[in-house]
Parts: sequence; structure tokens; C-alpha cells
Amino acid sequence: MNAGNSQVRGSRAGMVVLGAAVIVGIVVCALLAEPFLGAITWALSLAILFAPFHGWIETKLKHPSLAAMVSVLTIVLLVAVPAAFLVGRLVEEAASGAASVRTRVADGEIQRLLETHPGIAPIGRWIDQQVDLPAMMASLATWLSNAGATFVKGSVLQAAEVVLTFYMLFYFLRDRTAVARLLRDWMPLESTDTERLFQRVFDTVHATVYGTLAVAAVQGSLGGLMFWILGLPTPLLWGVVMSVLSVVPVLGAFIVWIPAAILLLLDGDWGKALILAVWGGIVVGGIDNVLRPMFVGNQLRLHTIPAFISMIGGLALFGAPGFILGPLAVTVTMLLVEVWAARDKVSKQQE
Repeated sequence: MNAGNSQVRGSRAGMVVLGAAVIVGIVVCALLAEPFLGAITWALSLAILFAPFHGWIETKLKHPSLAAMVSVLTIVLLVAVPAAFLVGRLVEEAASGAASVRTRVADGEIQRLLETHPGIAPIGRWIDQQVDLPAMMASLATWLSNAGATFVKGSVLQAAEVVLTFYMLFYFLRDRTAVARLLRDWMPLESTDTERLFQRVFDTVHATVYGTLAVAAVQGSLGGLMFWILGLPTPLLWGVVMSVLSVVPVLGAFIVWIPAAILLLLDGDWGKALILAVWGGIVVGGIDNVLRPMFVGNQLRLHTIPAFISMIGGLALFGAPGFILGPLAVTVTMLLVEVWAARDKVSKQQE
């Protein structure tokens, strides 16, 4: 009897030690992977998004490595090349916008604009007394130029992360079946729950990328298009800014087009101001209600508040990869809670 109890205690002690070793190992592995978190996140997201395309490539090319190479090269042409071109144009637009700000400040155009409107002239004079507006605008212009230069200097590190992303993407695509099988074996879940977990991950990535980014891209494109039609400066830059603002919950493209419409109104361009206001309020603002249900639907399965917290908190905690990791962490945790609650309910019924 004592020998049996000793074996049980030894077995339990062994399990505790093994569990502690597993936890320590997971923490160490997480610390090792932390510098590569961005590349891993983007590579995994691209692998999920382009999985159907890669599956089609595999049916045409029977060699797994060749099929993965063709898929990666195609994704580079579809994603990396346009992104590099866009970044180059943004740097040019930022420099052009900074030069335009400097010119307007140096010529005193803003002060003359305020003085020509008696209704707001007192406000303008009060602002001028409280704030050194020319100096502030000049500082803003300098900051824009320096930001562009800093981005160019940091492009080497960005390029290294991009190369690492596509390097990992190759193996994620080529070995995805083996990796999925390994994860299924390691998961402490029933097979049905594991499949639900995989599906939740796929749905979250698709909803985050296609739903949020696609809608933001359309809104920014529509806003930038109207800026270009109306002859406003740096339409590409402001279009991208509107896209970025559209990604962030609560914020939106209106933060750009409303001040632009007000400036047009102050300049006496009533027609352009009205066109921009109508276009921004109805087309740019309304397209979100049309496209988001089409792109997102019920895939993300998050209320507005958890979605807001997951995106903002993810960006604050993980940086740019948090845009995907934040919603992913929340949706996966919600699924695990659902599985735990279901098991607890079954356990109570059996008792």
C-alpha cells in the first residue's frame, strides 16, 4: 500500500516538474521569438490569406518547394513591390507638403486669410497672441521632412524584416500540412475544438486584413481621389493618411477632409468645399457601412468595444504586428473560454 502511494506521489511530483519545465521552455522560446515577432506575424498572415492560391499552385506544380517558391514570388509582386512604390511616393509627397507649408507660413498667407474674415479675425488674433503659429507650422514642416529622412534611414532594418518575412513565408506554405498536423497532435483539445480554433484563427486574420484594411484602403482612395480632382496639395499623402485613420476605431477619414473643406470655405471656394463635404460625408463615410458587412460579416465575432480594445491594445503592446495579434488573442481566448465552460458544464452534469 505504501509502495503504491509512493508511486502515485512520485508520478504527481514528476508531472509537476514536467509541467514547470514546459512552462519555462515556453517562456524561453517566446523570448527567443520576440525579435522576430513582426516577421512571424506577417508571414503567418500572408500564408493564411494566400493559402487558397498556393493550393491551386500546388495542383499545377507537384514539387512542394517549387510551388512554394512560385507562390512567394507572386506574393512579392502583389504585395512588396506596390508597397515599396507607395512608400517612395509618400516620402516625396511628405517633402512636397513640408515645402508647401513653409512657403505659406513665410508668405504670411495664413494670417492674411484670417484677417480677410472679420468673423474669425478676433479668434485668429487671440491664437496668434497665445501661440507662435508661424514657428509652430515651421516646426511641423521640419518634423515632416525629418520623419521622411528617418524613415529612409530605417529602411535597411525594414528591408531585413521584409526579407525575413518572405523567407518564413516559404516554409509556412511548403510545410503547412505538417505544421497543422503537429499542432493538432500537441493541442490539449478535442479534435472538433482544435478545428474550431483553427477556423477562428483563419476567420480573424481574414476579417482583420480584408475587412479593416480593405475598407480603409477604399476610403483613403476615395478621399485622395477627390483631393486630386479638386486640385488640393499632396492627394496621395492625404489619401494614405485617411486610410490609416480609417483603420483606427473611433477615428476616421473625416479628421482630414473636414479641415480641408473648412479651409476651402475660408478661401472662398464654396463649390469645392461643398463637393468635398458631400463626398466625404456620404461617399467616404457611407462606404464603411456598405463594405464592412460584406468583407467582415460575422467572422470576427467581436463587439465594438472588445474590437476597439483588441486593436488599440495590440498596437500598444506589440507595435505594428499587434494590429493582427490583438484581435487574434481576444478571439482565441474567447474560444478557449467557451471550450472550458462547455467542459465544466459536462463535468457538473456527470457528477
